Amino acid sequence: MSSEHINPDKCIACTICQVHCPVAKVTPNFLGPRLIGPAYERFRFLDIAEEESLHYCANCKNCDISCPQGVSISTLNMVARCEYTEKNGGKLRDWVLSHGGFLADVFKYIPTWMKNFGMHNPATRILLDTIGISKKAPIPKFDKHFRLVYKKLKQPKLEKKIVFFPGCYVDDYDYSIGLDMIWIFNQAGYEVIVPEQFVCCGLPLVSNGFMKDAAKNAASNVSVIKEYQEKGIPIVTGCPSCALMFKKDVPEMFPEVVYDSYKGGVMDAQEFLMSCVERGELSFKEKISGKSIIYHSPCHLRAQGIGLPSIDLIEKLTGSKVQNAQAGCCGISGSYGFKKEKYQIGLEVGKELFDTIKSSNCEIVTTECGTCQAQIKHGTGQKAYHPVTVIRKLVENK
Repeated sequence: MSSEHINPDKCIACTICQVHCPVAKVTPNFLGPRLIGPAYERFRFLDIAEEESLHYCANCKNCDISCPQGVSISTLNMVARCEYTEKNGGKLRDWVLSHGGFLADVFKYIPTWMKNFGMHNPATRILLDTIGISKKAPIPKFDKHFRLVYKKLKQPKLEKKIVFFPGCYVDDYDYSIGLDMIWIFNQAGYEVIVPEQFVCCGLPLVSNGFMKDAAKNAASNVSVIKEYQEKGIPIVTGCPSCALMFKKDVPEMFPEVVYDSYKGGVMDAQEFLMSCVERGELSFKEKISGKSIIYHSPCHLRAQGIGLPSIDLIEKLTGSKVQNAQAGCCGISGSYGFKKEKYQIGLEVGKELFDTIKSSNCEIVTTECGTCQAQIKHGTGQKAYHPVTVIRKLVENK
């Protein structure tokens, strides 16, 4: 593996990460980030057998957020997980969950209803349950493939250009978010480019132990990013996990593919849109108020350290007041909450958020992360929308 080794001795054993770990709070199966990360890393130098508790790390990054020494604890854990998988082989369950983007691309020309029947009929769910994907898990339904829809879309010819990295959730499960992104960037005066060469950001691959496959994706995506950066065209994504992968994990885990002017590669779309608002490029004449909105900040957004631009964006563009749930992790953590032995853990982690949303009685729930949206619907019964979708709904009075 080519990742630069992180020095575990930077850890001062303050246990702040233990306190902030949402998984360690609800299950004794996970010993916590400090013990499994920096503390156990010393035993890995001696090639001692891996601690089984490692596999309960959700890679939510809350340990990284809270560490006062700046230790990338989650990266230590993920590299260790990938090394374990490389030595011992990965589970079929983990391969399926981590290669969703590849599988969806293979089947993208199959009618949506046929894919959903194949994936969501009771027999398939029982079969998936036998390999470790919980039959109760809120696996999202397939939608039209976003990039196939994009090819047929007619945009206004605009001088300014911007590249949009859709991510697997938009590409395969909710193409309307991608259309809403194109709509709002067109409103700001940008024509949106969606390169066909983009592949999965690689975070699901890393989280499930497939580092070599993630490295291939990183190399492929960085070459596309470099092409457009050299043309002076910004690249954005509406998915916080994808953004975090490009900003933090790619440079840490695959430094050989990163070039001198990389600078994080991909920017959070909502952060970029707020800069458009501040420059006077984006505004709407009428402000729509009166809608009660509650917002959940995904863990992978908070780990970027850019604040909560979606709250500012909704409030500035629509005049609506947004309530910040401030209720921690939703518990899904990508594919973590889909796994049979972790499904209930995910629900217990997300309970505070679910209760907060229910007690708020807000009309609209919003969050950037697609799997957070699925988990919120599963835990509350209330559909959650991407912030840009919320803005478009309010502006167009839908």
